[in-house]
Amino acid sequence: MKRFVYKYMLSYAASCFVRLLYLTYRIKIINENFESGILGKSCKPIYVSWHQRFFPGIMFLSKRKPIAIIVSPSKDGDLISKIVERFGWSAIRGSSSRGGSKAYREIKELAKKSYSLGHIVDGPRGPFGVIKPGLMMLAGKLGMPVLPVIISAEKKWMFSSWDRFIIPKPFSRIIIRFEQPVNVPYYHDRESFDKERLSLERKLYVYYDEADRYWEG
Repeated sequence: MKRFVYKYMLSYAASCFVRLLYLTYRIKIINENFESGILGKSCKPIYVSWHQRFFPGIMFLSKRKPIAIIVSPSKDGDLISKIVERFGWSAIRGSSSRGGSKAYREIKELAKKSYSLGHIVDGPRGPFGVIKPGLMMLAGKLGMPVLPVIISAEKKWMFSSWDRFIIPKPFSRIIIRFEQPVNVPYYHDRESFDKERLSLERKLYVYYDEADRYWEG
C-alpha cells in the first residue's frame, strides 16, 4: 500500500511539474500543413521523436486525442506511463525484448479505433539517434504515415544520460517543427527494410541540426 501511494504521489508531482513548466514555454509551430494534410485525409500518423527531445511533446501532442504511446515495461516505464496517462495518453507497455507481441496487438486494435501513435525512435536505452526496427514495422503493417516532430529549445538543461536528455528552461522559446511525412511500405526483404530505416534516420539528424541552427539567427 505504501509503495502504491508513493508511486501515485510521485507521478502526480511529476505531472504537475511538466504541466506548469510547459505553460511557461513560448512555442512556435512550423510546417503545420504537414500534419493537417494527414489529418485532413481522415488518417492518423505516427508522431516520431528522439528520446532526447520528447519532453515538451508530452503536453503538446496530448491534445491530439485519442493518442497512444509505447512505454518500456521497466520500473522507469511505470512512472512514465502514469505521467502520460494523466495527460490523456494511452500507455501501451512493451519493448522488442519484453511484451512486444502483446503491445503490437494492443496498438493494432487502437489503430482500428483511429488512434494516433507517439513513438520514441531510439528509446528507451539507445543507442542515441538510432531508429529501432519497431517503428518501421509498425508503420508498414498498420499503414500509418510517419510524421517527424522536431523540437528545439533556445534555453535548456542537458543531462549526462545516454541520450543527453533535454528539458527546456522556464520561459524558453521553443520551436516544434513538423517535417515531410514518410509512407513506409511493408517490406518482405531485410535489405529494403534497412535501407528505408537508415534513410529516415539520416533525415532526422538533418532535421534536428536545422532546427538547432534556428537560434543562431
